[in-house]
Amino acid sequence: MGNGTIAPGGHLGALEPRACAQVSSGVGMSVLSGSSTALRRLLVVALVAALSACAGERANRESSMAPWGTNTVTPAELLKELGAPDKPVVVCTALPSMYRMGHIPGAVLHGPGVSPAALQALTSWAQPLPRTTNLVVYCGCCPIEHCPNLQPPYNVLKSMAFERVRVLILPQNFEVDWVARGYPIDR
Repeated sequence: MGNGTIAPGGHLGALEPRACAQVSSGVGMSVLSGSSTALRRLLVVALVAALSACAGERANRESSMAPWGTNTVTPAELLKELGAPDKPVVVCTALPSMYRMGHIPGAVLHGPGVSPAALQALTSWAQPLPRTTNLVVYCGCCPIEHCPNLQPPYNVLKSMAFERVRVLILPQNFEVDWVARGYPIDR
């Protein structure tokens, strides 16, 4: 789909990075001068669609660079799962003070995720669990792309051969992406 064609679901396929750079820098804009109104409108729509595809491709590349790739869950999805029979075991890797201020109901604390002692405690805690256990790791101390407390625990659990380890995607932080949305918390 790297050719800008319509993908299943009606979205433009991913454009090559060079094409995104050309579109966003205005290459091809001279075509608009002197064109008929209908053609001009069509080209503007195509330009907007191409820029949207570029932004989507950039976001996909950024999220796939994280060590968890697509092993993620959104707050809304997790909330639904918490009421299901196969509800996940939620692991909070934030600072203990953040956990005490409020955490996802039922979450167990194994943080901060950058602490060697916390990682050792996580390993000891996880050792007896079946490798098919549904695990969700979250922190929420800061924007996810800067969070130091997610990758080490995620890597530890994956290295222990757990098959179902996901990261809760909190783009900004726990307060904004969970609490402010009215999702339940325990203290």
